[in-house]
Amino acid sequence: MKLDILAFGAHPDDVELGCGATIAKEIANGKKVGIVDLTRGELGTRGTAETRDQEAREAAKILGVSVRENLAFADGFFVNDKTHQLEVIKMIRKYQPEVVLCNAIDDRHIDHGKGSQLVSDACFLSGLLKIETEFDGVKQERWRPKQVYHYIQWKHLEPDFVVDVSGFIDIKMASVLAYKTQFFDPKSNEPQTPISSKNFTDSIHYRARDLGRLIGVEHAEGFTVERYVAVDNLFDLK
Repeated sequence: MKLDILAFGAHPDDVELGCGATIAKEIANGKKVGIVDLTRGELGTRGTAETRDQEAREAAKILGVSVRENLAFADGFFVNDKTHQLEVIKMIRKYQPEVVLCNAIDDRHIDHGKGSQLVSDACFLSGLLKIETEFDGVKQERWRPKQVYHYIQWKHLEPDFVVDVSGFIDIKMASVLAYKTQFFDPKSNEPQTPISSKNFTDSIHYRARDLGRLIGVEHAEGFTVERYVAVDNLFDLK
């Protein structure tokens, strides 16, 4: 299956938090989108790998993505080396996306920056003819995405561009809150974490509203880029 967009996250819920509304909008516009989680989030303070698996499936249904896979790398301990790069390359070559979305280049959780660089490196290496991979016993063709964009997570990084996601914030929030073990629940007896507070859940809304305010729309999501953003003419810019 060829996808238009393939979104990677170090943990289940990274994609929903970082670019869930953008994905929902692209799907509404007819694009095929998939998600690949690098880990199962098994080191998370709340919930388990099994509950995260179930929550990820529910979130995928809410967003309407065509496929979701998990590479089951070691949460907290995966590294950007040949072994891990090859597994990511297999996903890129399997789905042949035009655009790849991945973790923030720098963030509070060490896996986010690591995952960002791992996926970025794999996107480049995936286009090299002499790197050979197989999937289900079939030799894969090389493939390099046209664009690699990084969504913004915990840290308030300055975006290089923002996407108007007005009308899609409710889908994003529903996909995020599908992770019932992870986020604010006043009835939960699990330990508190930085993302389990009501303030954090509220911040998802107010960050999107603030970015939207800055470009004159209701809600927006921000991204950083690895190379200059090119346009055909000045009228392409909103």
